[in-house]
Amino acid sequence: MPELRKDPIIGRWVIIATDRAKRPNDFKPEQSEMTEVTPCPFCAGNEKLTPPEIRAIRKDGTEANKPGWDIRVVPSIAPVLRIEGDLHKHPHGIYDTMNGVGAHEVIIETPEHVGNMCLLKSAQIAKTWKTYRERLIDLEKDRRFKYVLVFKNHKPAAGSTTIKHCRSQLIALPACPKSVKGELEGAKKYFDYKDRCVYCDIISQELDDKKRLILEIDGFVAIAPFAARFPFETWILPKEHSSDFSKIKDNEIKALSKILKKVTSRMNKLLSDPPFNYMLHTAPYRRPKAGYWSTIEQDYHWHIEIIPRLTRVAGFEWGTGFYINPTPPEEAAKFLREV
Repeated sequence: MPELRKDPIIGRWVIIATDRAKRPNDFKPEQSEMTEVTPCPFCAGNEKLTPPEIRAIRKDGTEANKPGWDIRVVPSIAPVLRIEGDLHKHPHGIYDTMNGVGAHEVIIETPEHVGNMCLLKSAQIAKTWKTYRERLIDLEKDRRFKYVLVFKNHKPAAGSTTIKHCRSQLIALPACPKSVKGELEGAKKYFDYKDRCVYCDIISQELDDKKRLILEIDGFVAIAPFAARFPFETWILPKEHSSDFSKIKDNEIKALSKILKKVTSRMNKLLSDPPFNYMLHTAPYRRPKAGYWSTIEQDYHWHIEIIPRLTRVAGFEWGTGFYINPTPPEEAAKFLREV
């Protein structure tokens, strides 16, 4: 019989459609062919095909915008928001508007022509996440920005272009996204009631139950969330409470990279290299404002959400805000544990 489950953080309801239960080989996700662009603009030696780099991890003695790099950060050639200008917030009748000011950057994760991050060594993945940390710290200096979302779109069905080269993106925003605000508000409400972090309580329960636990490695856990919206949705969280990803230490990034590689490798094998997105949810920048997110360091907990793109959101989901998941998270976790 189908089961309704309520997300303990934001109160969103999900339908676990057990009568439609699907195993990994039942999914046939949309698979657009990746284009072998020649020359690939993201490969070493083709630096002139991208905008000038913002930041790079390079070998000693190498020059900017030349070969010799391990990670490159460049502006997007099709930015969603632009770095130049003032916000100029103003009303338009009952509506509010402001200029489309922000930052949109592409993180090129390897100089080699590799299309899937699970094929990279964990040390290379660690360099990518160190770069995320440094960009979050640097962009905080710009007072126009309130939030930075780091995300990856793997394959065209997940929103990528068809160029087959590992990369991810970040977008700095002048406002905190509603999805993150929902998490912040839910986490604060839980903390006000129980004087505990809801994410820490989730981690504790999943480690005890083990039904939805996928992996536990060196201070990090990978779980299938109780009210998973999508088949094989996976969250990765630090066991030690922390609200800001930007405060992560080098040894923690090393451990995070190991668990990320293992999780994505298992998804790759189990689901035949599915399209997926990952998103880093971290605390927003704290700008001086009386009473605004004043307890965030106690009640919020940064985490990564990985969403394989195996199903489509249709009219019911858009109309109600309920999601229909045909694979119970307990089964998804079991499949991923056993790979």
